[in-house]
Amino acid sequence: MGWASIITALRYSVYCLEQTRYPTLIKMSESQDITHEHELELQEAGRAKTILLVDDRDFERFTIRAAVEGLTNFQVCGEASNGVDAIKKAQELKPDLVVMDLAMPLMNGLEAAAVLKNAMPGLPIVLLTLYADQLHGPQSSAFGVETVLSKVDGLGPLLECLERMLGPSGSL
Repeated sequence: MGWASIITALRYSVYCLEQTRYPTLIKMSESQDITHEHELELQEAGRAKTILLVDDRDFERFTIRAAVEGLTNFQVCGEASNGVDAIKKAQELKPDLVVMDLAMPLMNGLEAAAVLKNAMPGLPIVLLTLYADQLHGPQSSAFGVETVLSKVDGLGPLLECLERMLGPSGSL
């Protein structure tokens, strides 16, 4: 990612965060996956619950990561750019929750959610998509999706949803 892209992403992140009820303080962390052992150590130490981000656009993952890690105490444990990688990463990293886009290459979010629900029945999955208005409750829940949120609504509803599903994070 070049400097121009990073600056644009940061500006958009700040704009999105200003649209939420959260302060606009952003802390950036490295985009490296943490190991399952490290994740267990963090949880045992009373730190963060973990989230796997799945979206085919780097910019979307970057923005969501900035909001989650900058405004909550939740930790993004990994990222995937398609449904196939999401399944592998979820089984490897064992996140507490998955935030997934619908329209992705190789395997879409609903198909990946169905596979994940079979393999990891207790794993909550949030679908964050531009097509939320086209998905109805029974349709998405049949695939194992707990909540469908629209990207158009900004990051506020996502952060509120994460706190509802994972418990209060002690927002910064």
